[in-house]
Amino acid sequence: MSSAAAGQPTGSRIYQFYQLTKPRVVSLIVFTAIIGMLLAVPGMVALQPFLAGTIGIGLVAGAAAAMNCLVEQKIDAIMARTRARPLPLGQLTSAHTLIFGTIVGGIGLAILYFWVNALTMWLTLATFVGYAVIYTVILKPMTPQNIVIGGASGAMPPVLGWAAMTGEVTAEALTLFLIIFAWTPPHFWALALYRRDEYAKAGVPMLPVTHGEKFTRLNVLLYTIILVACSLLPFTVKLSGLIYLASALLLGAGFMVYAIRIYRNYSDALARKTFRFSIIYLTALFAALLIDHYFRILL
Repeated sequence: MSSAAAGQPTGSRIYQFYQLTKPRVVSLIVFTAIIGMLLAVPGMVALQPFLAGTIGIGLVAGAAAAMNCLVEQKIDAIMARTRARPLPLGQLTSAHTLIFGTIVGGIGLAILYFWVNALTMWLTLATFVGYAVIYTVILKPMTPQNIVIGGASGAMPPVLGWAAMTGEVTAEALTLFLIIFAWTPPHFWALALYRRDEYAKAGVPMLPVTHGEKFTRLNVLLYTIILVACSLLPFTVKLSGLIYLASALLLGAGFMVYAIRIYRNYSDALARKTFRFSIIYLTALFAALLIDHYFRILL
């Protein structure tokens, strides 16, 4: 173990494997998947597919994150926000990560197949391949549109949750997909703006590196407009009611303020605030969907 690794106060092996799963990212993935499950049924959810779906999707998401860490360990060692991960620190080896990701992902897929349904398992496997292989290995080092194209994998969790409860994918589930799909570019490009020098040093063709800051700021604004429009889709397809509509408009207005400010008067501090707000935005938006859903059931 390296001296850097030895200096880590939370250096237990279990914690190191836990860190491989990117727990903060996976918690948002599981949260949106759970919302998809709860919105898919008009009343109380069936306990077995709900619990098994939550565990299975969470395990596969954690496995995908571990594979991402495996592929990007050299890039992670360069960037300040990722250099404290277990692989760059030498706390875990590539073999550890590969075995861990394979076992955890395999268990997650087995749970989905045997205790949820085959459709959810296959969709989750496709999502895993989309993130761990297509996005991480192919798109991210190749094109500045990596976030846009690769965002499809990150937008799948509510669809997976919906499929877990219903055994199908409907138009309502796809509206949830479109929200996260449209949210991903302004979310990540806000991060890329204030981390642009690190991405350039690591050789990752993020949009601010390949097309410059001004062009990226414009795209953050344009995709935020698209996001606000997509956030209204659940109301238009009658998946939600007025509580959600009011919440979506209010949250969308807040995101638009950040996007306009980034476009007109950029600073790294503002980009950091926008990135943090984008996480609050998505969490609050999906929470509003859930509150609206059960409020309408009670009425």
